[in-house]
Amino acid sequence: MKALKKILAKVQAGEMTAAQALQALDVFEKDLGFAKVDTDRQRRRGFPEVIFCQGKTAEQIIRIMSALSRNGQDVFATRCTADQYREIAVAYPKARYDKNARIVSMDIKPGQKRRKLGRIAVICAGTSDIPVAEEAALTAEQLGAKVERIFDIGVAGLHRLMKHLPTLRKCRAVVVVAGMEGALPSVVGGLIDKPIIAVPTSIGYGTNLGGITALLAMLNTCVPGISVVNIDNGFGAGVAAALINRTV
Repeated sequence: MKALKKILAKVQAGEMTAAQALQALDVFEKDLGFAKVDTDRQRRRGFPEVIFCQGKTAEQIIRIMSALSRNGQDVFATRCTADQYREIAVAYPKARYDKNARIVSMDIKPGQKRRKLGRIAVICAGTSDIPVAEEAALTAEQLGAKVERIFDIGVAGLHRLMKHLPTLRKCRAVVVVAGMEGALPSVVGGLIDKPIIAVPTSIGYGTNLGGITALLAMLNTCVPGISVVNIDNGFGAGVAAALINRTV
């Protein structure tokens, strides 16, 4: 914001033309024609722009990665297919791929270790929910949070959840991922006093309706204080939990 004010002040004082100001503003945004990369997001939000790979070509993803890396920003890309990654790996051999979470990441300054702060938990009801849960966990770790992973503790076997309550009560926020009828967040919400981000998944039989049943169940929970993100949106839940973790 200070840099922007300086540019505007120079235009106002007649020390800089409008064309020069637009060129100077390129530091905040890189126009690639098909995409406008927000190179100032790291300063504003504490983490760089994240690439959503779905619907993009591998070439487009690579060019966005180049724009970010040239500005000294780490690369984090979600919903990346194995085919997209194969092309990315040719251009950036150091890029890592988690095929379960469908995430590509690349540290521009790999020697600079980030200190993980606080603690959040990412839990999921069933093994089939792990890809969404891992998307949340990797996202939160990218944003600097320590993450506890606790998987396959759905309400069909409540005893599996109960033994993890001491761990959950020590966390600053808990991401709860569930498909089917989406009951797990309500159960967890009745047992701990931490912020909960519920993630409905598209896992389930016919009347799960691709996650709509779980979504509606979570939105209609009688437990106060549960926030709900969109179906399969592990990324959004991971960001929310990491931001809570930062502010505590």
